[in-house]
Amino acid sequence: MNKSDARELDEAIAAGEDALASLEEARKTLKSASNWGLADIFGGGFITTAIKHSRIDDARDQIEQARRDLVRFSSELKDVRNLNLPDIEIDGFLSLADYLFDGAVADVLVQSRIQDALDQVNVAKARVEEIVATLKEQCR
Repeated sequence: MNKSDARELDEAIAAGEDALASLEEARKTLKSASNWGLADIFGGGFITTAIKHSRIDDARDQIEQARRDLVRFSSELKDVRNLNLPDIEIDGFLSLADYLFDGAVADVLVQSRIQDALDQVNVAKARVEEIVATLKEQCR
């Protein structure tokens, strides 16, 4: 492996590790939102709902950062084009409905969306971990 190839490989690994860090932050925040969501389902009130949505908003920001990191990682891996970027869009109506109609149906719908986002982040994280491990093997 020549110096240029080694440098490109190092850059790809660094970009992958940045993406992993961003995805892990999003995963932790979504897990927190999920925990608050469960509390909301089982008798939470307005404060529980507000905290849950604060965590959801934080997770959206973290997922946007992860998305940027994944795009950078993907561009470093010109030969890897099947990297599925996670998508999190919790319907604004559900958020509004959760505040206005703080009842079991809205809470369960929002909880389902949180879990879907968490699943997507976990899948993306596993894929990036796999690719980074392969890149590190190529360095040896």
